[in-house]
Amino acid sequence: MDFEFTDDQLELRDNARRVLASACPPSLVRSVYEGGGGADDLWATLIGLDWPAIGVSEEHGGLGLGFLEAAIVVEELGRVVAPSPFLATVTQLAPMLREAGSPGLLAGIAAGDCTGTLALAEGGAWRTDAVHTTARRTGAGWVLHGEKSHVLDGASADEVAVVARLEGTAGDDGLGVFLAAGDTLSAQPRPVIDPTMPVATVTLEGAEVGGDRVLVEPGEPGAAPAIARALQEATTAMALSTTATCRAIFEATLQYAKDREQFGRPIGSFQALKHRLADMYLAVERASSLAYFAALTIAEDDDRRGVAASMAKAAAGDCQRLVAGDGLQLHGGIGFTWEHDLHFLLKRAKSGDLLFGTAAAHRAQLARMLGLAA
Repeated sequence: MDFEFTDDQLELRDNARRVLASACPPSLVRSVYEGGGGADDLWATLIGLDWPAIGVSEEHGGLGLGFLEAAIVVEELGRVVAPSPFLATVTQLAPMLREAGSPGLLAGIAAGDCTGTLALAEGGAWRTDAVHTTARRTGAGWVLHGEKSHVLDGASADEVAVVARLEGTAGDDGLGVFLAAGDTLSAQPRPVIDPTMPVATVTLEGAEVGGDRVLVEPGEPGAAPAIARALQEATTAMALSTTATCRAIFEATLQYAKDREQFGRPIGSFQALKHRLADMYLAVERASSLAYFAALTIAEDDDRRGVAASMAKAAAGDCQRLVAGDGLQLHGGIGFTWEHDLHFLLKRAKSGDLLFGTAAAHRAQLARMLGLAA
């Protein structure tokens, strides 16, 4: 396992950072916050760069790159709080299609013609044993009943991969995945602190899905592992995005500490603040290292990918708790103002912690994986 980026990966990172500096300035994010417009131009730019095709094989119209390259782009998007369907489409729907052995839609994703998301969570829990949405066969299709919470881009996605189970089953038994057109579902946008990461509650009472739209037949052997593997990619991507936002908070706070003067000297020269800045830096580096370790285990299909994904998400949650709190406090009064751009980063970091399981939820999951808890 090579922990160093190749020259091509470094070039991808540098180009992505340069493009996003002009394509996604804070003014664009502020416009989304203030309801002045969406980010269609940004998404068109990403499509023009073939970024949606990064994680898709050449066989299906993609660039043939792997999860590590997708992770690099996710990180750069997280640094600038980019409002786009990239995260949900490329790191949630696309992995589910691959793992389900249903790559037909991947060409549309690669071309930027289709956006999508994964509807798994119920009651704020991203676990297969928490799925209560049921699927009942009817003629040549299926009827779904239930409600999915916290679906990223759930109100705007073209396609939604819905995880449901056969009636009367529990745990990992009877699970299946269905592909539903977004405009056929009842999706209610939820109030959020970060409008660049919109979530919706999707109601599935009586939603019909044709037999040709079944990604994983309910009860099919291997259904649970396929869902788990797709979930690991989505979780790791969210950890990377959150950690990247935390790094941006740290860098902004460090620069402010160098520029802001008190008692005739920069506040960053005071020993108490140096210690806090050092703690922020260590938290970001720890979370980033664990997130990229998880990305590498996925890229190389390492058996440790499940444990690594939970470790990465737990570390990202711990990181945002420290960095967001100290970053806000060290900015002083200016950090509380609407005019300052810091709050965009703070809200993205907090939102990223809540989606796909909090730090506490993933520590509990790790305890179960390692046999430390029932």
